[in-house]
Amino acid sequence: MSETQALFAALRQAADADVADVIEQLAGNGPENALCRINAIDLARSANLDEERTIAGLLHATRLGLFDLLWNILCPSCGGVLDTNTTLKTVIRPEYRCAFCAAGYEPVLDEVVEVTFTVNPRLRAIAAHHPETLAPLDYYRQIFWSSGIDLPPKDVFGQVMDEVTLETVELPPGDKAILSLSLPVGLAIVFDPVTHCAQFIDVKGEPRRERESLSVLLDRTAAQPVVATLRPGPLRLNIENRDNTRALPGVWIAGPKLDQLLSQRKPFVTAKRLLSNQTFRDIYHADTLNVEQRLKITSLTFLFTDLKGSTELYEQVGDLIAFDLVRAHFRLLTEIVGAEAGAVVKTIGDAVMATFPTPNRAVSASLRMREAMRRLNQERKRDDLLLKIGIHEGPCLAVMLNERQDYFGQTVNIASRVQNLASSQAIYATGPVVDHEATAQLLQSAGVLPVSQRHALRGIGDSLAIYEIP
Repeated sequence: MSETQALFAALRQAADADVADVIEQLAGNGPENALCRINAIDLARSANLDEERTIAGLLHATRLGLFDLLWNILCPSCGGVLDTNTTLKTVIRPEYRCAFCAAGYEPVLDEVVEVTFTVNPRLRAIAAHHPETLAPLDYYRQIFWSSGIDLPPKDVFGQVMDEVTLETVELPPGDKAILSLSLPVGLAIVFDPVTHCAQFIDVKGEPRRERESLSVLLDRTAAQPVVATLRPGPLRLNIENRDNTRALPGVWIAGPKLDQLLSQRKPFVTAKRLLSNQTFRDIYHADTLNVEQRLKITSLTFLFTDLKGSTELYEQVGDLIAFDLVRAHFRLLTEIVGAEAGAVVKTIGDAVMATFPTPNRAVSASLRMREAMRRLNQERKRDDLLLKIGIHEGPCLAVMLNERQDYFGQTVNIASRVQNLASSQAIYATGPVVDHEATAQLLQSAGVLPVSQRHALRGIGDSLAIYEIP
């Protein structure tokens, strides 16, 4: 058995067999462009696979060295990749600027940071491992635009790019070029996807016959130039590449065709979703953030549980049996959390803190947890192990605490205190959780009607509407 065969055999042991087969087929026979910045959600849907199992399979493939995990900083407006990182630890800038959109963005984990997978060159070498060798259109498809842009097929893409591009040139490091073109009325953009340098040209007024000149420097360290105002007509464009790599500057026409091209979007794996993935937490443990980092998440759902009756249980059945029962309860909860796209952040005594990307996933998990505990009690022919559950959704910070990737903020505090309100075998959730559209549909399908109450929570100024899910 070769080393590669052994690695894929190990992948089949760790991951879902169908997912492992798809990954192996893709790595061996897939086109090169399909192996660069793989969108796990896209892959799952195209192969009719479960999304969470596909993400888990790619994570295990990364652990085995078959693929590389990439954290891409995106421009949410144009979908361009502003920066690529092999670890979240290097996402340290407070703002990332998109020259193409002339806007800056904070690296918020549920909007701006994308997670993709690229085949490791030791498994299979592809052109994208050396972006400087890619043709311009391939560079845009594989390197510049994120996996969340739903680009048309290659031939259609090429046709659209021809329609929105006045001129393009390939510039080696330190080289210069002179482009002669005719400017139409409207907004034109001189843009290089490699250096992320841009020059906006506002073309207006009466057409001219005489040729105007404009110089553009491709320099990553230079400030964004002011908008140039020119009249329609002939232009002599001088471009100088001051970077140490090949550049691909082009002159774009900003208009409906370009807007249409960039408006087609599809789901992608966000950093928030990966941090709330149980397989990711199991593999990477504390190797996610630096102690100094504080990365924002605009919306994350927290679920806290506590096992009521565990203290009495130790007295009734003894330490050994009680310990085994508590471990069985932890195992049930962890399996349910993972199945609902969540992750256990930590356990505190007999309590669990878990995160989910959306409120409906947390509510679904809570209903399953309650049913699992009911069955556990049935097997014991007792009903003294009861689970109290509290759920809340809101913004938070991803941080490192006690050598563990954790979360900080008022949302976490409220979720914990909502759980403390819960009586035996109760699920308590806040308004943002119950009012979430997918949650409402879930509860309606289950025939469950939440009961509203108002409670004052310690440390929270106003009383909150808390819903009991019977």
